[in-house]
Order: sequence, then structure tokens, then C-alpha cells
Amino acid sequence: MKIVAVLGSPRPQGNSATLASKFLDTARELGADIQVFSVNQMDFQGCQGCGTCKTKTEACVLEDDLAPALAAVKAADVLVLASPVYFGDLSGQLKCFFDRTYSYIDADFSSRVPGGKTAVMVLVQANPDEAQFSDIFPRYQRWLSFFGYAPVFLLRATGAKNLGDIAQQAPVLEEAASLARKVMAKLF
Repeated sequence: MKIVAVLGSPRPQGNSATLASKFLDTARELGADIQVFSVNQMDFQGCQGCGTCKTKTEACVLEDDLAPALAAVKAADVLVLASPVYFGDLSGQLKCFFDRTYSYIDADFSSRVPGGKTAVMVLVQANPDEAQFSDIFPRYQRWLSFFGYAPVFLLRATGAKNLGDIAQQAPVLEEAASLARKVMAKLF
């Protein structure tokens, strides 16, 4: 089983990356092949709106650090997207990655991603109120479902503002490990 994680935090050891790592480490222990892309450390452009991926090719034509990530995501069994919540949404880095997945849609608006894949969205916010920013996941879940990901899971932590705060949240870390066991059991 191949799992690809796209980490959207500007902090390599940030709370969202740490929570995603708990999921990934558990999956690795259960036999998953893991590949991680940290978009903040990559040199790439946002979607240029050129439409070439709809008329001349089935992939984004931009040749930058994001190209291998887009190919790996498309080929993986499981996609993990992880982001801190900044200004009520995903980080700008992850939004830019997500915009480039426009190339996953054919000219007739069908998905180019083979079906039967699983997605996990990891969101970590400083605000401790679970009602705040609860609109983020449904927006991206809709797109992931459109691409053919089913099921799409949410792994969410609140009240993690400072670097390392997530380490003090044992229940959500156990939830990450439990979700990894569930995903691995489903796919084996």
C-alpha cells in the first residue's frame, strides 16, 4: 500500500505535520510505503489557468517541484493532506497545491484519478472552539469525493497554537494512530 502525504505547514515540525506523522508512522509500522512532500520546502508556481491540461495533455505542464508530487498523489492508494488553519482556511501553501490538482479533471469534467482511493485531511487550529472553522473540511471533502476518493476522513485538532502543543493532546494523537489502523485494515 502506498500513502502519499502533502504537508502544508511552513513549519516542518509544526502541529499539523506532527499529527500527520503520527498517522503515517502507524501506517508505516503496519506495512505502508510512505512518501511525504512538504510544499513549503518546494519551488513551485500556482496554477496558471492555461488550460493545457484539458487540451493537450492529461497532466499539469508546469515543470517544477510540484510535478512529482502531483504524479505521486495520483498513483497512491491513500492521500494525506495536512494543514494548519490560517485565516479560516488551509495554509496558502496547501491551497496552491490543491489548485494544481485542477489537472486531475478532464475536459469533460470527469476525474482522471483512478477510483477506490482513500483520503485523510489533517487540520490543526489554534482556536479551541470546535465550531470555528468547521466549514473547511466539507469544502475540500467535496472536491476529494469528486476526484473519486471514498472514504474521506477528517483528523482535526483544536487548541494547538504554539509549536509542540499537539504533543500534549494524547487523545487526538491516539485518534491518528487508530485512524491509520482503520485505513490499513480496510485496504489490506
